[in-house]
Amino acid sequence: MNKKKDIRALTKEALRDFFVENGDKAFRGNQVYEWLWSKASHTFEDMTNVSKATRAMLEENFVINHIKVDSMQRSKDGTIKNGIKLHDGFIVESVLIPTPKRTTACVSSQVGCSLDCKFCATSRLKRMRNLNPDEIYDQVVAIDKQSRLYHNHKLSNIVFMGMGEPLMNYNNVIKSIEKITSPEGLGMSPKRITVSTSGVPKIIKKMADDEVKFNLAVSLHSAIDEVRTSIMPFNTNFPLDDLRESLEYWYEKTERTITYEYIVWKGINDRKEDIQALVKFCGYVPCKVNLIEYNPIDDGEFQQASSSAINNYISNLEMHDITVNVRRSRGKDIDAACGQLANKS
Repeated sequence: MNKKKDIRALTKEALRDFFVENGDKAFRGNQVYEWLWSKASHTFEDMTNVSKATRAMLEENFVINHIKVDSMQRSKDGTIKNGIKLHDGFIVESVLIPTPKRTTACVSSQVGCSLDCKFCATSRLKRMRNLNPDEIYDQVVAIDKQSRLYHNHKLSNIVFMGMGEPLMNYNNVIKSIEKITSPEGLGMSPKRITVSTSGVPKIIKKMADDEVKFNLAVSLHSAIDEVRTSIMPFNTNFPLDDLRESLEYWYEKTERTITYEYIVWKGINDRKEDIQALVKFCGYVPCKVNLIEYNPIDDGEFQQASSSAINNYISNLEMHDITVNVRRSRGKDIDAACGQLANKS
């Protein structure tokens, strides 16, 4: 087993201290830090403005546990799904989602998932470990390269909607976003980043207290506790009243609109009372609703609702001046669509 420390776990200050302690100048730490983050270097050999002796010393003391794009599938609609190999052999998936005006990176935050949503393929893998900040960062770097190569422009948006529950890996997700938005990292605006959660009230309040600048999306799927618990069993521990209270707190602190992600299934949440419950829930804080096309995960338990059920949702939400969008999933032909990420390969 490799006992060397991953150099990207060090702060810039710790890197500067390392060089001073080893008889070098502190600014050498700045140079190496730039190679590691804004230049996203994967080897010490890349660091050409650092002497060979210094590179050898870094090699002796540290590793760079970078990710590797192990497999890449391209959909007929331009979506790209990556099988990302981590340094310890685990695989996660990330997705580049293109539209005519922008490209979005859908990144993973856990190997498997901490939660147990019945309609999501990832939840069947169970959580094996959290991703480190640099592993999340590397996914974004890889997708930005693909965006430039295949779509001729840099990455424009990031969504934490891949494998895992981001709020169950809160500290590492926050650190990755700090690096992604830092001028010393990728310099992306936090307004272009959305963290999607199934709803962990305590952490939603913590995000508000931490004054985060990114957007919040909640995978809601039902505003009736019994229905939500039947499809998302963890709802027993985080019931809708607690979720509502945390979202009210979020809005009070941040004044930022929340997005509800909502799939309508046949015979599960396609009744009149389901629609009325959602309309009521949307009245608590300013929000918009994304109605998402369901993507089957093989067992047939969940089926896409009829067009008339979807239209009933749309007309009722619009009648109450709630912004609603219908999201058609991309990348279905390569199992890259919402809820399908499960390392089938």
